[in-house]
Amino acid sequence: MDSKTPLVETRRVSKRFGERKPHPFENLLQARGWMRPAAVTRALDEVDLQVMPGEVVGLVGESGCGKSTLGRIVSGLLPLSSGQVLVDGADRSSLSARSEHEARLKIQMIFQNPYASLNPRLRVDQIVGEAALIHAKVGRAELDDYVCAQLLQAGLDPQLRDRYPHQFSGGQRQRIGIARALAVQPQMLVCDEAVAALDVSIQAQILNLFMDLREQLGLTYLFISHDLGVVEHVSDRVVIMYLGRIVESASVEDLFARPNHPYTQALLAEVPRLQARNKLFTAIKGEIPSPLNPPPGCHFHPRCPHAMQRCREQAPVLKEIAAGHRSACHLNDVK
Repeated sequence: MDSKTPLVETRRVSKRFGERKPHPFENLLQARGWMRPAAVTRALDEVDLQVMPGEVVGLVGESGCGKSTLGRIVSGLLPLSSGQVLVDGADRSSLSARSEHEARLKIQMIFQNPYASLNPRLRVDQIVGEAALIHAKVGRAELDDYVCAQLLQAGLDPQLRDRYPHQFSGGQRQRIGIARALAVQPQMLVCDEAVAALDVSIQAQILNLFMDLREQLGLTYLFISHDLGVVEHVSDRVVIMYLGRIVESASVEDLFARPNHPYTQALLAEVPRLQARNKLFTAIKGEIPSPLNPPPGCHFHPRCPHAMQRCREQAPVLKEIAAGHRSACHLNDVK
C-alpha cells in the first residue's frame, strides 16, 4: 500500500434508517392521504472522510450527529445506503469474498459500553481467543499463549483469563475489549466513545494505552468522542460533524487555534480552560434538529448567529480554506 493512499476512505456515504421500497398499495393510500410515508432517519448525508495510515483522526460532534453510525460503517458493522467505502484504495463492495473478509479484519471497533459489549456467558480467554482461532490467526495448540500475550499487551494479568466479565471493573472490561480487537491483528481501531463510561483516572490510563499501542503496533485510529479535551490530547487531525455532515476538518493545532465554522467556534468557546477564570459558560442556542426532518440548506443555520438567506436554501460545500484545513460555510465565500 502506498503511504499516500488512505487506509480508509468514505466517498459520499449516506445512511438512512427506515428506508424501504413501499408496496404499490401503500403508494395508493399515501396518494389519497390515508397513510403517512414511513419515517426515514437521515443519519449520514454524503460524508467524505479520509484516514491515512498511522494517523489518529478525532471525530467530534453532539449526540445524534452520526458519529457512531459512521464508525460502524467504516468498520463494516453497518451497511451504507449509498456511497463507497474504500480500504487501501479498493472499494470494499467490489472485492471478492476473501478480500472483503480480509479488509474487514483490518478495521476493528472498541465500543462505548464495556458492560454491554462483552458476552457475559464466555470466559475472558474465549472472548479474546475465539475470533483469532476462527480467522486462523493462531492454531488451537498455541491459542492459550496467544491469548495471554494479547491480555498482557492490553495491560491485564493473563492469570485472570478464566474469569467472566462480571468479575472485572469497567476499565478492566474495556481492556478485555481492546485485547479482543487486537487478537485479529488489525491495522486500525475505531474507538466509539471508548473512555466515556469510565472514571477520569481510568480514562487517562486507557488513553495512554491507546497511544502506546499506536507506537508499538503502528495502529491507525478513528477516535469518536464528544470530549474535545480528550480529542485534543490524542489526535493528529480533528473532524467536526453536525447532523450527519462534516462541517470542518483540520490538524488538531490548526483547528483549536483557528476554528472556521460557526459550529466549531461555538464548541471550542465552551471548552473549560484553566486560563478562563470567572467565565460564564453557555450552551449553544437551540436544539439540534431531528434527523427525521433536517432543515434545508446548511443544517446548522437555525442555530447559527451568522445565518444568511443563502444558508437557508443552499448546503455549503466542504472545501479547502487553507493548507489541510477544510470547512463547509458560506461565510468563506463572502469577500
